[in-house]
Amino acid sequence: MSRHHGFPPFIRPDSRILILGSFPSVQSRAQGFYYGNPQNRFWKTLAAFRGEPVPATIPEKKALLARARIALWDMAAECSVEGSMDSDLRDIRTVDLAPLLRRAPIARILLNGRKAESLFLAHCPRLAPLALYLPSTSPANPRFTPAPWHAALALP
Repeated sequence: MSRHHGFPPFIRPDSRILILGSFPSVQSRAQGFYYGNPQNRFWKTLAAFRGEPVPATIPEKKALLARARIALWDMAAECSVEGSMDSDLRDIRTVDLAPLLRRAPIARILLNGRKAESLFLAHCPRLAPLALYLPSTSPANPRFTPAPWHAALALP
């Protein structure tokens, strides 16, 4: 298994929501930014909630996140993995959320999928009151529906 490093966080001083995934997919790692698999529903879901076109480029994706005041990161900073499946993540070193949370007034943390949730709860239990589990936007999740995402994004 190859050892891989995750991406730095995307965050702005006015970010209010932090969305945490597990670890970038093979396609995301090749592109150099989050949710690079065109079959992943993340960008479609976020764009639909905002009533905006689905972003195609990394600058468009960053602009959408900025307009929505959303920060983005993954719970695994580094791990061994072949492929893109969360079940294949091994020897995980998790991120330290404390410095990130000092950079913006994050009011809510959304956890994209069960792996992000389990890593978050194991390593950040004191932050659990800010967090909400959401179904994974991964194409591997056959039961995905955008409704929980839209509801979570609409919370005050």
